[in-house]
Amino acid sequence: MDNFRRTAVFCSAVLLASTLAAQVKTGQAAFEDAVDEKPGNRIHITLADVPPPHPDETVANGPQLVPRNGAIPIAKPGYRVELYAEGGFKIPRLIRTAPNGDLFLADSGAGSVIVLRGVGANGRAAQREVFATGLNKPFGINFWPADNPQYVYVANTDSVVRFPYKNGDLKATGAAETIVTGIPGGGGHWTRDLVFSKDGQRMFVSVGSGSNVDDPDTHPAENHRADVLEYKPNGTFVKVFAYGIRNCVGEAVQPETGELWCSVNERDLLGNHLVPDYITHVQDGGFYGWPWWYMGGKQDPRHAGKHPELQAKVITPDVLMQPHNGSLQMTFYEGKGLPGVAKGDIFAAEHGSWNRKERTGYEVAHIPMKNGKSFGEYEDFLTGFTTPDGKVWGRPVGVTVAKDNSIIVVEDGANTVWRVTKGEKQN
Repeated sequence: MDNFRRTAVFCSAVLLASTLAAQVKTGQAAFEDAVDEKPGNRIHITLADVPPPHPDETVANGPQLVPRNGAIPIAKPGYRVELYAEGGFKIPRLIRTAPNGDLFLADSGAGSVIVLRGVGANGRAAQREVFATGLNKPFGINFWPADNPQYVYVANTDSVVRFPYKNGDLKATGAAETIVTGIPGGGGHWTRDLVFSKDGQRMFVSVGSGSNVDDPDTHPAENHRADVLEYKPNGTFVKVFAYGIRNCVGEAVQPETGELWCSVNERDLLGNHLVPDYITHVQDGGFYGWPWWYMGGKQDPRHAGKHPELQAKVITPDVLMQPHNGSLQMTFYEGKGLPGVAKGDIFAAEHGSWNRKERTGYEVAHIPMKNGKSFGEYEDFLTGFTTPDGKVWGRPVGVTVAKDNSIIVVEDGANTVWRVTKGEKQN
């Protein structure tokens, strides 16, 4: 009987594993339409799935925004989704958790940084203050040193500034000190993120390309763009840390390994399924292809014959995401208690496509990790930002983990902030 039971348990486990494996969307099925995104869907796009260029497929298909009308983002059973803040934002973007638990939100359109604190009886932010104003398209926010910060750093589109700070400050206690100037601006991709290395001795600033595929050889405006730049915390330039990354919108440092990771928007106008956006660890000195090449050592046909010496240097990213889905901020989960989520997993905000026939993105993705490494797949975690007929009310732009282990999500369609916790009820 014991052998029978052991055999039955083993067979059940094998059956469950095979069933779960069958639920992972691969091949052409991996290229989802936004209306098919459902919490729990698992996606695994590989190099073998990446098609050849089809520029003829390119369409203008920007989101048609509609009022929210009480709509609520959708999570898997076992989660509770509540409205945390709304109103008064112009173009909300990145959000980061301060060491004391306050949430610092960049309102890029208003040129300000806002602090959200606590949770009231109604589930909303208990307190909301404007920390600083007069900034130039602020995006990246971070705290230095990490445990007992003396400064809040803010990345403007053309500079990095810092404010004196101690845990609990709701308003800047001094003027902004500019420590980095000359960050190239203009063109597209105005967001600049910044993070510090695990030891606090290095500052990484991401600068997206100013164009889709302009050749830096002939377009000087692309100098020091599509790069991650390394500085000392005092603002001294060190080097180009990594290059050929078209637009590393979101940065994060893996808490176990100390590796820098990027959430990247890839290039457009090569087809519905090309080139996949991606999330990846970033190698010191690494080359990621833009604009001459892309993942798998494939040459962009618009630069045929250029820089053959770089083909073998192109690094394949860790996680290939939906093409054109607009992968923005990412964060590592360092909390506990969320069903199906492990410490060290990644959450990423997907802003949504504008030039793909079938819309994609408009969600928060969950990337399972183990020992600081990914499996190459991701899960649709928070969806419901689109309507059944393909219209859009919400566009996720920011995500962070709060001190109480909840996930905080910012979107700029209806300009709302959401709080995702363990539970059943959704309000």
